[in-house]
Amino acid sequence: MEEKRLVLDIEEKPKKIRHWLLFATQHFLAMIVACITVPIITGLPIDATIVAAGIGTLFYIAVTKGKSPVFLSSSFAYIAPILSALALGDEIANNNLLAVIIGMGMVGVVYVIVALIVKFVGTAWLDKLLPPIVIGPVIMVIGLGLSVSAIGNLSNTAGSYNIVGIAVGLVAMLVTALVAHYGKGTVKLVPFVVGLGAGYVLAAILTAIGNATDVEILKLINFTPLKEAFSPVTFKSFLHLPDFLFLKNMTEQFDASQIPTIILLFGPVSFVTICEHIGDHKNMSSIVDRDLLKEPGLTRTLIGDGVATSISGILCGAANTTYGENTAVVGVTKIASTAVIGGAALLSVFVGFFTPFTAFVETIPGSIMGGVSLLLYGFIAASGMKMLINEQIDLGINRNIFVVAVILVAGIGGLVLKIGIVEITSTAVAMILGIILNLILNPKKEAKMETYDI
Repeated sequence: MEEKRLVLDIEEKPKKIRHWLLFATQHFLAMIVACITVPIITGLPIDATIVAAGIGTLFYIAVTKGKSPVFLSSSFAYIAPILSALALGDEIANNNLLAVIIGMGMVGVVYVIVALIVKFVGTAWLDKLLPPIVIGPVIMVIGLGLSVSAIGNLSNTAGSYNIVGIAVGLVAMLVTALVAHYGKGTVKLVPFVVGLGAGYVLAAILTAIGNATDVEILKLINFTPLKEAFSPVTFKSFLHLPDFLFLKNMTEQFDASQIPTIILLFGPVSFVTICEHIGDHKNMSSIVDRDLLKEPGLTRTLIGDGVATSISGILCGAANTTYGENTAVVGVTKIASTAVIGGAALLSVFVGFFTPFTAFVETIPGSIMGGVSLLLYGFIAASGMKMLINEQIDLGINRNIFVVAVILVAGIGGLVLKIGIVEITSTAVAMILGIILNLILNPKKEAKMETYDI
């Protein structure tokens, strides 16, 4: 009898509500740091971005008929276009919100157009354009590219270096790994929740000691968000209306003449994220042992992702995209239930309105999330390597080595192409170079090694 590869398959649901909540919370915690980083950088509303991630994911699940266990959240790829769009008309005011909303709407249109082309042309061309020799290294680049974020959080590069914080983050990482490997029962299925919890408890103890002894290096947790939420205690201390963009006056800086610039800002990036969308879905396909590009189909996944971005644009201004963090959670826990993903999406929507939880999340030290991210992002990279192994890619052949090498070096090295106001990310550049090299180096025409007298 063949061993079951997944603890919960895509169509299956947890039998107990408490398990459902635990699994959903794990997915929420896995995505939350990256999710709120985008609005922190761009100045867009954090609470609305959290809500938009949940609503976008629910829309995606509906469009894909509950057959793709993918979580959507704010995309880093659109940070530059968002900042440029906000500055249109008045760089000092930097609040051209309508330009951002229109840009995200255009992204949704591009996704839908590509989805319709796929519907009528099919996906056979994808297998030729994006074979495992290309997709595998690209997935590795996605994971390793995120490593900068993981190390940045772990070592707190944005603030002062704190060896105690790094130690606590590494404890969170070790607990997560130990629970995933040695844990039994329900505990084994929520290693990231346990790891984050252990790290937070340790950080809280050290912070209490630091406050009592006035030792700065031990003060790891800033409880200010929680204090502000309950000072004084009002209805808003528990529930509040997120700062949705559609509730604002957005006509002051916008002018119709800005539309061509908006198209140039957001249009090219949408094709970049479509490539990432395909790569992430191929990665998830290898984890769940199903071809998601065929069922529910690339047409549905693109529409789900693209339209979710347009919805997110109206709500918070940020784009939605597939999240490697949540793909890694599925891979590690073997829980691929879309019901769990849907639960995480509902939790995300609720949290955006629930003040205490939002405030609590803001108190989680970056070093703890960084420590856990070592596993999350590393798993993504390892998944790309696994694809090369499973597909029996022979790296003893020069052409294969060259394709992999170019993708890895260009992607991890950060090769970015800037054409005017258009910027092509290093991941997209790496994929494009890999595709080109794979096409021009015909495997059937590789010259045989000749023997020379030296």
